[in-house]
Amino acid sequence: MLNPTHRVMKCENLLDKVARVPQVDIGHFPTPLEDCPRLTKALGGPRILIKREDCSGLALGGNKVRQLTFTIGEAVHQGADTIVHGAASQSNHCRQAAAACARLGLKCYLRLARDHKSVVQGNLLLDHLAGANVEIVDVPFGDELHTVKVALAEELKAEGLKPYVVGGPHATALAAVGFTWCMAEIHRQQETLGVEADWIYAASAGGTQAGLVLGAKALGMKIKPFGVAPLSWDNRIERIQQAANAAAEILDLEVSIDNDEVRNTDAFVGQGYGMLTPDCAEAIKLVAQTEGIFLDPVYSGKAMAGLIDHIERGQLTSDDTVIFLHTGGTPQLFVYNEELYS
Repeated sequence: MLNPTHRVMKCENLLDKVARVPQVDIGHFPTPLEDCPRLTKALGGPRILIKREDCSGLALGGNKVRQLTFTIGEAVHQGADTIVHGAASQSNHCRQAAAACARLGLKCYLRLARDHKSVVQGNLLLDHLAGANVEIVDVPFGDELHTVKVALAEELKAEGLKPYVVGGPHATALAAVGFTWCMAEIHRQQETLGVEADWIYAASAGGTQAGLVLGAKALGMKIKPFGVAPLSWDNRIERIQQAANAAAEILDLEVSIDNDEVRNTDAFVGQGYGMLTPDCAEAIKLVAQTEGIFLDPVYSGKAMAGLIDHIERGQLTSDDTVIFLHTGGTPQLFVYNEELYS
């Protein structure tokens, strides 16, 4: 709900608040917003534009560059010389963290959860090429892995390093700051293109959607964010809502987000995180063959599968305009070569 004193912000005022948050310059922004007429025609539904976060520059791009702008920005501001991170073995976030550290002259330690794609290809290959200290650990991706990261940080402190651990609710809030910034970019790009989108679809169960929701509300935009979760978390709606409100505090915005303002589904996860679904594979091929844009099999492909399903069900019509947020992840395609080439 808007606070009683809230007024819709001007885009430049929101961008000014974003600029005050500690950050590092590691990406190519603004990312393009491209019209997709052949995809629109193929689906026979709404006008579709794609916000190209896969063109964010660092390490083949992706949405995590915006988050790292602020998490590593905070680390540098605090005097850290080492970044500790960890996630699934083919993590886009870790690949981009390793590259950011290389660019900034920081040490990078990655502890990655062993899974069905723990092969030195795709993102994992790029982690090594960027010079990160990489170890595959036999713990599940989640709270247990975060415990491993924190324990490693303590060991590194004892060795005289100054580590910063990426993860937890604060990192999700900083991701939301990044995508509040992204929504301000979209606001400006829509004005330039003469577009006023009804919806923005994104693969998210956390900070990316939180920032889109917060930015749209702060700027009084018509657009409604819709998140397609890449994994099933029972508390994902609350997680997104809490991240949005934490970001509002960081940015000193007179805006708050309620749970009923968060639209998110986990209906397209399939058998689990990182498990390719037939609809995801078809969505990847359709976008590649109509627009020459490559989605990934873990995040953006499943989000596009969700968008296509909603068009086919008539939830979106030719009267709507939809922005699809391409969150990147291109290197993961090469790890799924057997599943995709059949």
